Amino acid sequence: MAEVAVVETKVKAPTITEEQPRLRMSYEEFLAWADEDVHAEWVDGEVIVQMPPKTVHQAVAFFIAKILGLFADFLNLGYVFTAPFEMRLSPDGPSREPDVLFVSREHLDRLTEDRLEGPADLVVEVVSDESVVRDRVDKFYEYQDFGVREYWLIDPRPDKQRADFWVLDEQGRYQPVPIDSEGLYRSTVVPGFWLKVDWLWQDPLPDPWDVLVQVIGREKLIERLGAAQ
Repeated sequence: MAEVAVVETKVKAPTITEEQPRLRMSYEEFLAWADEDVHAEWVDGEVIVQMPPKTVHQAVAFFIAKILGLFADFLNLGYVFTAPFEMRLSPDGPSREPDVLFVSREHLDRLTEDRLEGPADLVVEVVSDESVVRDRVDKFYEYQDFGVREYWLIDPRPDKQRADFWVLDEQGRYQPVPIDSEGLYRSTVVPGFWLKVDWLWQDPLPDPWDVLVQVIGREKLIERLGAAQ
C-alpha cells in the first residue's frame, strides 16, 4: 500500500507578548524573514505570529489530518498537509497556514515546491484561546471569498467543545451543514468521508486505523489491501 499522504511538520513559533508591536512588511519581505520553523501568516501587510499550540490543539489537529490522510491516500483522492504549510489564497491575497488542509487530485497543479498557490479544497482550523476571532471571523470570510469549498472549525477546549462545518453554495457563500441524527458529519469535498464528531472529544482519541475501518468498511478495506499486494 502506498505511503499515507499526510505531510506533518513541527511547529516552533517564537515567543511574543501582547506588548510587542505587530510586524508590518511586504509579502516579499515576509518570505525572506520567515523560515520553515516559524508558524506565521501574512495578511494585508501585517505578520501574525502564532502562539505555540497546546497539547489538545495539536492532538485533535493531527488526529483529523491522520484520518483524512489515510482516507485520501486509500482512495487516491488528493493530499493532506498540516501547519506550518503556506496557503497563498491569491497572488495579491492573504497568506495563511491552516491547521489542516486538503488538496483534491484535480487541483494538485496549485501545489508548488514551496506552498499552495490558491485555495485548498477543504480547510480545518482548530480553535485555541488566542485564535477565536481570527478563525471564526477573519478566516471565515477570507476562505469564503477566496473559494475554499469546505471549512471545518473545531473547538476542543474544555467546556467549549464545538464543531462547525460550512460548504460554499452556488453564490460562493458559506452555508452551515449540520451533523446528522447519528452525530456524523458527511463531507461534500471528500467523497465518502464522514466524521463522528464525538471522536474529537474522546481522551484518548480513537486509533486512526480503527476509524478508517469504520469509515471505509472492513470488507472494502480488505479488498483494496489485497488488490495492492
